[in-house]
Amino acid sequence: MKYISTRGQAPALSFEDAMLSGLASDGGLYVPESWPQISAEEITALARLSYEDAAFRIIKPFIGDTFTDDELRGILARAYAGFRHPARVPLVQIAPNAFIAELHHGPTLAFKDVAMQLIGQMFEAVLKRRGERVTIVGATSGDTGSAAIEAFKGLDAVDVVILYPDGRVSEVQRRQMTTPVEHNVHAVAVDGDFDDCQARLKDMFNDTGFRSEVKLAGVNSINWARVMAQVVYFFTTAVSLGAPHRKISFTVPTGNFGDIFAGYVAKRMGLPIERLVIATNQNDILHRTLQSGEHRKQGVMPSLSPSMDIQVSSNFERLLFDLYDREGEAVRQLMGELGAGGFALSQGALGRLRAEFDSGSCSEAETSTTIRETYARTGEVLCPHSAVAVKVAQEQKGAAPMVVLATAHAAKFPDAVQAACGLHPELPPHMADMFTRPERLTNCANDLAALKALILEKTGR
Repeated sequence: MKYISTRGQAPALSFEDAMLSGLASDGGLYVPESWPQISAEEITALARLSYEDAAFRIIKPFIGDTFTDDELRGILARAYAGFRHPARVPLVQIAPNAFIAELHHGPTLAFKDVAMQLIGQMFEAVLKRRGERVTIVGATSGDTGSAAIEAFKGLDAVDVVILYPDGRVSEVQRRQMTTPVEHNVHAVAVDGDFDDCQARLKDMFNDTGFRSEVKLAGVNSINWARVMAQVVYFFTTAVSLGAPHRKISFTVPTGNFGDIFAGYVAKRMGLPIERLVIATNQNDILHRTLQSGEHRKQGVMPSLSPSMDIQVSSNFERLLFDLYDREGEAVRQLMGELGAGGFALSQGALGRLRAEFDSGSCSEAETSTTIRETYARTGEVLCPHSAVAVKVAQEQKGAAPMVVLATAHAAKFPDAVQAACGLHPELPPHMADMFTRPERLTNCANDLAALKALILEKTGR
């Protein structure tokens, strides 16, 4: 399996090199040259397997000869050993034909753990074999940063620097990034929003001199391995509800488009998905794109669901590559237009987009109402992001079972949840002392030169 850039001007790489590179040298994102296929019989067989064994079968076609079978099985075992539920991603029914897939049973209580714990083990194995050291720089709207720090802290071959928007993450999210004591992990509060953090990250990757000097690697959802790991739970949840013998629909709360793009990949691989529904909060660029065909930035508004406060959805570029028949030149032109404010999809691309996805948005008041009503009706306590998806899913009911991806534990957003339903969600025991731990962070301006100097200082390069 080779990986190619969405912008068409970078060399094709192996899985190993694409994983370590993160962003392609031409500024594009890596995708497989073709989508592996899994037959109906192979999908049926997943029902008898543990999550780790199912992941082995789904991931193996993507990795080529990067890991032997035994190495991959060991990596998967270590990645998910710290999850607090034996099913790893359990299903909960909240209404007739309506289910929640709980993705928050990992060490940092968010869906990012499902991918990040796996990537941490993969990086460690590859870097140990190569005898190399890398610097991972990530931008986060809240959950990616804590998941990356948890996955990579204490590793000898990796320095981790996470950029997060100062004052725009929850207190729990911030403390998860700022309280680890390991000296190879660093949290940086940037004066800006998530899109600013993400833009500076891409600037660093596009600076070939700096990229080489610090041996820069990325684990944001720009890294293909993140998307690959997320494909697994679309298969396992669908099989639990009867796939491939009946189709399943999914509603995904998303800002950066990576999680729902994993569902698109699962469908391309052969999983019988009826509908993929994009759920957005008031920062609804993705919903507006489906409605109008215009993909245009309008500024970021802080919300109850801060991990979705995004206007530049990085992984949408991967979908554009397919919508435009994998023409890198077309994607390069669209990304240039987005830098100037936005672009209009061609009629052909818009038709393909609407054939694959539905969408909806959820206001702040509707988010709170959904938390309150779901708790009163079912006893299930939703985080604000999951509530956004539940509200949109209720508007998109069809004949197929609908699965909402519950992306974070309610305790990561206690103030919003308590205001909505009167319940203060408690952190699990392994996090009970989080608010008494000392914090360690650095503030920095939204300035590329200042951030590069800070990274050089923190990593000793």
